Amino acid sequence: MAAPAQAAISASEADFSIENFYTLPHLPGTSPTAPAWRGDGRTVAFLWNDEGYDFRDIWSYDLDSDSLQRRTSLAGHSRTKEGARGIAQFAWDNDGGFIYTLHGDLYHQTAAGILRRLTETAAVETQLTVSSAGHLAFVRDGELWILEIDAGDPAEAGKRVFSKDFKRQYVEHYTWSADGQRLAIVLADDSSVPYREFPYYANGEDRVLALTRAFPGDQTTRRRIGIVEVESGELRWLEHPAEHPVYTVAWSSSGKSLMVDSSDFFLENRSIRTYDTVSGAATLFYTEKESHQVNPAWSAAWAPDDRGLIILSDRNGWYHLYHKQSPRAKPRGLTSGEWEVAGFTVDAANRRVYFLANRSHVGERQLYRVPLAGGSVEQVGRLSGTHTAVFSPDFQQAADIISNDTLPPDLYQTSLVGEVSETRITNSPLVEFSSYAWAETHYPKFASHVDGSELVARVTLPPNFDGNRRYPMIVGSVYSDSVRQQWGGRTSHPTWGLDQILANRGYIVLNVNVAGSWGQGKVHRQRLVKGLYGNIDIDDLESGVRYMVAEGYADPERVGIWGSSYGGLMTLMSLFKKPGLYAAGIAGAPASNVWHAYPGQMWTLGRTVHDSFVRYARQSAQQHTEGLEDPLMIIHGNADVVVLYGDSLDLASRLIHDGKNFELVTLPGASHAWDLDNLSQTRFSFKKMLDFFDRHLKHVSP
Repeated sequence: MAAPAQAAISASEADFSIENFYTLPHLPGTSPTAPAWRGDGRTVAFLWNDEGYDFRDIWSYDLDSDSLQRRTSLAGHSRTKEGARGIAQFAWDNDGGFIYTLHGDLYHQTAAGILRRLTETAAVETQLTVSSAGHLAFVRDGELWILEIDAGDPAEAGKRVFSKDFKRQYVEHYTWSADGQRLAIVLADDSSVPYREFPYYANGEDRVLALTRAFPGDQTTRRRIGIVEVESGELRWLEHPAEHPVYTVAWSSSGKSLMVDSSDFFLENRSIRTYDTVSGAATLFYTEKESHQVNPAWSAAWAPDDRGLIILSDRNGWYHLYHKQSPRAKPRGLTSGEWEVAGFTVDAANRRVYFLANRSHVGERQLYRVPLAGGSVEQVGRLSGTHTAVFSPDFQQAADIISNDTLPPDLYQTSLVGEVSETRITNSPLVEFSSYAWAETHYPKFASHVDGSELVARVTLPPNFDGNRRYPMIVGSVYSDSVRQQWGGRTSHPTWGLDQILANRGYIVLNVNVAGSWGQGKVHRQRLVKGLYGNIDIDDLESGVRYMVAEGYADPERVGIWGSSYGGLMTLMSLFKKPGLYAAGIAGAPASNVWHAYPGQMWTLGRTVHDSFVRYARQSAQQHTEGLEDPLMIIHGNADVVVLYGDSLDLASRLIHDGKNFELVTLPGASHAWDLDNLSQTRFSFKKMLDFFDRHLKHVSP
């Protein structure tokens, strides 16, 4: 990694503070979300707040007039209050108006701006869509409803087209046929999944969270797939394995067939079936077998004119696109190379496929297209970073949310005909955002010191970085898929500001695309299965530390590490198994007891707890506490039902028994997203982390 040129600082060190970065309005702004095109393909609507607050309204951008407009103005609702999320989801009606959900109820705003409330129920309405025939469908309390948008009395117009048999059934997903006369539903059944109670204490009282929650070896969700006739309400179930996870359900354009992409629970046998929607007869269209699948990033879609399927698969080692014309035909590759496709959309009229991929760099998600008949791959657009594109019905335009290391997410209009161009629609960051000298980010490659595999890192450097001196370094937040070219890197935690503050205080921040991560092929992912959690992955982290030390950038005596959830497990195992490598570590909501993981982790952990006891013990940090020699902080919310707070208490008991010194920070009432629940909790937690690292890494300003 070449040392960068020095950059002047345009904001004082005092500006880089938790108070300035984690407050309202948000300094990077409020990201636009959920873009959706009107049927004519000339107007795109989306959810956004132009002032940086949490409350999102519907906005639209009209291509013909080049105008941006806020379409909803909800009197009586505070747009500046923390946690006021505003409109949760919306859909266009067929006349240019909107149906949307606010606080769990449905509203209809016509193209003329007339607002009408459609529902007023205790239950929350979700998954709203409008069919080609103009019917509104939505899910309420797990049941599927259809509503005539223009009916006089919405309460009378509502029609329940699927009624569940018991409480722990729910419509997980549904999709309309092209003619709007039928619905395909995926019904989830949790009746055999354990229902558990999790007590916790918050706000001066004892509380209990009761919910469906399975552990490894428990029964998991079962599913049924059915077809609903809208007019008659007739429901026909298809013969499909109930224990199989479902990845894609899609109607053919003719409506004569339904495609279902699924696999067995352990991901060893993927199967795509097509069903005759009249007789229900099933055809096994495609299968693939894999004994060590880690990341089932599968999807499939109908090819133009229903002539077979477009399939996303890593059958040849990397996630790529294939066209399979019939059940007996051999899949024909549309893309290839040592890079991976993250998702795709079929442009049937122009007989080509648009897709997102990391062809240019492992950390990027650029937009590309390829002809269905075969040919060269063409990159669409030129802005670096992570793209998320939604296409107009005629595929002449794309609404693309783009972000990179220097640009928080914003919405762009990308013209797809003639000379491709990108026009910025939104400008989300506050004015003050541009006054900061944000840290530079680099992406070096290096070899694993264990097996020689190529690894990629995301490195954030202090201002005025001097390649001739050594800096303290923070590894984290550690997780899989942590090397991303987008604002803030990993966006599941709000660490953009924390990382910037660390860099401004003179720390290098390092992330490594560890084993199990997407983007570097099947062999790289499967290293995790062979090496176990808390083994090959933490070796990859060590390889990153070794590289930065060997390059002369990191001080080997002042390296810290932190992560949350699985990242918390990696942090614990790094401290327990590699004493002395890290001078301090912080484990947030650490998955210290893999016996309490989700059943899906059995893909890596082993088939059952009892048959794989030794394997589970090797991957549970609670079994390795005797190895701790370096300072450790544990941060955990006591209302966490993903990684149980009780497991951190058990870990603390074992550390005390072993005579180890550590710090435990309990966040009352906090969920698994302990650094996202609310701003005061975020500020408190991140200040604790900064103080801990400063104390133990002997920070010296450059």
